[in-house]
Amino acid sequence: MKPTRMIVILAVALLATGLAKAQHDPIQMGLNAITKEAIKGQLDFLASDWTEGRETSTKGEFMAGDFIASVFQIYGVQPAGDMAGGGYSFSADQMYLYMSGDRPKMAPPTRSYFQNIPFVQTLTSESSMELITKEGSVERRFLLSKGNDFNFWGGGAGQDITAPVVFIGYGYKNDSVGYDDFKGIDVKGKIVLRINGLPGMKDTLSVAYKKLNLKDRNAMYKTYEVKDNLLKKFEVAGVIDYPGYPQGSPANYPFRFNTRIYEGDKRLNSGQLDISLPVDTLTSAILNISASPKILTELMNGAGINIKEFEENAAKLKPGSKEMKGKSIHLINTVTTQTVRGRNVLAKIEGENPNEVIVVGAHYDHLGTYNGYIWNGADDNASGTVGVMTLAKAFIASGVKPKKTIIFAAWTGEEKGLLGSNYWVDKYPKKENLVLNLNFDMISRRPEKDTSGFKAGMDYTEAYPILKNLVDSANTKYELGLEIKFRPSKQPMAGTDFTPFSMKKVPIYGFDAAFTADYHGAMDHSEKANLDLMQKIIKAGFVSLYELANSEGKIEPAK
Repeated sequence: MKPTRMIVILAVALLATGLAKAQHDPIQMGLNAITKEAIKGQLDFLASDWTEGRETSTKGEFMAGDFIASVFQIYGVQPAGDMAGGGYSFSADQMYLYMSGDRPKMAPPTRSYFQNIPFVQTLTSESSMELITKEGSVERRFLLSKGNDFNFWGGGAGQDITAPVVFIGYGYKNDSVGYDDFKGIDVKGKIVLRINGLPGMKDTLSVAYKKLNLKDRNAMYKTYEVKDNLLKKFEVAGVIDYPGYPQGSPANYPFRFNTRIYEGDKRLNSGQLDISLPVDTLTSAILNISASPKILTELMNGAGINIKEFEENAAKLKPGSKEMKGKSIHLINTVTTQTVRGRNVLAKIEGENPNEVIVVGAHYDHLGTYNGYIWNGADDNASGTVGVMTLAKAFIASGVKPKKTIIFAAWTGEEKGLLGSNYWVDKYPKKENLVLNLNFDMISRRPEKDTSGFKAGMDYTEAYPILKNLVDSANTKYELGLEIKFRPSKQPMAGTDFTPFSMKKVPIYGFDAAFTADYHGAMDHSEKANLDLMQKIIKAGFVSLYELANSEGKIEPAK
C-alpha cells in the first residue's frame, strides 16, 4: 500500500472516530435536540387563538396546560404533580354488580402532571373611604367619592380598617447602594404614602441614577417590582402612590386611538379576572388605593414633607421617610368571592440524588381575552414555557441520568402576582433540598436598538459566580454569539417566578431578552419571535444546567 493512501485511510478513520465520539457526547446530543422547528411548533400553538390568551383558571389556560403535559409525556419526562385517579372504574351497566357486592378491584392513584390550586376569585367589590385628620381636639372625617376621589383594589377579604398613614419616600431599599426608605420607621399594619418612581429618576447625572442603572429599561422595570415586594416583606396594610391620578376618569370621552392596532369607542385593556391565593389569615393582602390630588394635598398638609427636597436628597442616596401625625384612613370594603381552580404543570427527571433538586421554570399564563381581542402572549411568556419544555427534551436526548433531580415547571398565575410559583414553593415539603432555580421569561424578542438580534439578560444570585461563568463558557465554547448583560444581585427579586425561590434563599439564574412595544399588548404574536435568539438562549441554559445538574454535592457559594 502506498504511504499516501495509508495516510488518507488513517485520516478518514480518525475523522470517523471523532464523529462517533461527538455523536455520543451527551451535551452535544442535547444541543442537537434544541431545534428551531421544535421551538416554533410549541410556540405557535401555545400563543395561538385556540388557547385564548391563557388567563389563569380559564378554558384557554387549561387547554395550554394539557398541551404542555402532553409534550412532557411525548419527550419521556415523568409527571411530578398531584396524585390523581384511583378508585373504582366501571361502566354504568356494571352498577348492579357493584351494588350487589361483586365489586371490581380499586385502581391505585397515579402521579399526574398537574398541581391543582384552589384560587379565590373576587366577583364584586364595594368600598367606601374616609380621610381622617386630627388637629388638637378637632377630628375631621372627609367622606370620599369612589371613582372621583379614590379607587381601590386588592385587600383580599372584605374588611373595615382604620390605619395611620406613613410617608415612605419611594418605598425602595437596596443594600448594595446603601439606600433604605424603611430604615428607622415602623410601617407594619399601616397605610404608606409612596412616591411613584425611583431615586434619581429625574436627574440622569445623579449618583442614584447611575448606581441603579435607570437608563436600562429592563433594570428599571425589575426595580419597580422590588418596590411592591418590599411592601409585602414589611407587612404594610395598604399603599397610596403619589402624585396620584386625575380626579376621576371622564365618562363621556370616546377612547379612539388612531393606530395600526385599534380604533374604537372603548379602552383596549385586557379585562383580567381578579384572582388570588387562599390565605390563612384575614389581613394578609395589601390595599392599593389611588387618590385624587385633593386627597393627597390634604394628606401632605401640615406633615412637614417637601417632595422636591426629598427627591433631590434621594438622588444623592439620602432617604427621608417620616411619620405623618394626625393622618389616617378609614376604609370599608365588601366583597363576594368564589373558588376557582388553576394548575401548575410539573414534570421531572429523577436524578441519582433525589434530595438535591433543581427547578427549571417559566409561567405559561397570560392576560386572556376582552372585548373581542386576544392577548396571545407569545413572548410573555409562551417563549419561556417553550424554553422549559425544550430543556426537558434536551436532557432526555442527552441519554444521561443526572446526579441531581430536575423538576420542569410551567407556572400559572404569574400575571396575578407570581401565584403559581409562590404556591409551589410554599407547599414543597423539603425546601432544604432545593439547590437551584433556572427561570425563563420573555426570551423571544430583541431590543429596538439591537442590530445583532442576539442580546439577552441574565439575573443571578451574586454569591454564585459559577452561574455566570458557566453561561459565559457555554456561549464561547459552542459559539452561540449571545451578547449577555449579567445582572448579579444579593437576593434577586423581580416580577418573575424566580422571586419566590430567591426569597427562600435558593440561588437563581434567569434569562430574558427585551421589552418591546407589544409587551402586555394584543399584538404579541408568535410570528414576531426571533427563533435564532430563542434557540441560543435555550442552548446556553441547557449547557450550563447540564454541568450544574451533574456536579457533585450541593452548589456552593463562592468563598
